[in-house]
Amino acid sequence: MTLKQKSEGIYLDDTFDDVVIDSLIFDCDGVLIDITKSYDQTIITTTKYVLENFVEITDSINIDFKIIDGFKSTGGFNDEVDLAYAAILSIIAAKKLKKDQTKFIFNVIKNSDSTGIKSVENFLKKQIDLSDIIEKLSYPGSHKENILYQIFDQIFYGPELYLKLFKNTSKFSQPGLIENDHVIFNNNLSEKLQKKFDKQISMVTGRGKESVSYSLKSLLEKFDLQNSVFLEDESRDLAKPNPQALINSINGMNSKSCLYVGDSMEDFIMAKKATVLGHKTTFCGIIGTSKNPEEKLKLFEQNEAILVLDSIELLPKVLNLE
Repeated sequence: MTLKQKSEGIYLDDTFDDVVIDSLIFDCDGVLIDITKSYDQTIITTTKYVLENFVEITDSINIDFKIIDGFKSTGGFNDEVDLAYAAILSIIAAKKLKKDQTKFIFNVIKNSDSTGIKSVENFLKKQIDLSDIIEKLSYPGSHKENILYQIFDQIFYGPELYLKLFKNTSKFSQPGLIENDHVIFNNNLSEKLQKKFDKQISMVTGRGKESVSYSLKSLLEKFDLQNSVFLEDESRDLAKPNPQALINSINGMNSKSCLYVGDSMEDFIMAKKATVLGHKTTFCGIIGTSKNPEEKLKLFEQNEAILVLDSIELLPKVLNLE
């Protein structure tokens, strides 16, 4: 399938012209909010902290956007803490095996799939014994009790918000990297979308509701919260690409044909699974918040997405709302 560039920032296949949509469902990170300086930076900071303080590796490579995008392209790393965990294990394995860290981590990515950290653990266990660090981190566990989640959340949320969310004191005094969230969604866009979809606009995101509320503030009220799902607050088995959360949102709004707007392979796979299960979902890929938009466009195109946009700000144009 070849996506045609209809105009600047809009890529679509001719089949999109026949799609009828009665609801919009959004992912949050990378879609409503640019997280490159918040969540992505937290992955980098957490990985470095754990390597230095748990296994005394002080010469680890930087976890750059190519590594982050690489893991996310496999469809199994919607949870940023999963990605940090995978990076930590990969670097420790590379050090033990005396291999080039960068080459090794991309080999790990090559052997990862939509099962996420399970695929990483299985691949690495065939090469080296990592039972000591796996036992020490005991990941995933719960956000409140697991040490890796604690470190990640404390760095991301900062002392005040972490205390509010988890009723525990952070070991870090620096402001949370959540402060670097860049909100893309706005009142003007909301008004344009509501003229067509009214209240048929919801959210299915990996974030918790408090975290989304902190960054979106009053904009959160623009969504059908009753039929939105905040996966960090739910059981881990509902995590993307499990389509159940998306199906619950679709059913809650009595939608017959929704447009799910996401930025990752997990989002794409989830939308596809929902359709297979009888809940017609068209996927709209967002690439503008990626450090390498052309590569992400290529990824979505290879997987037969029929609509890709630079930004959600182009939705009114592609949906003929202006």
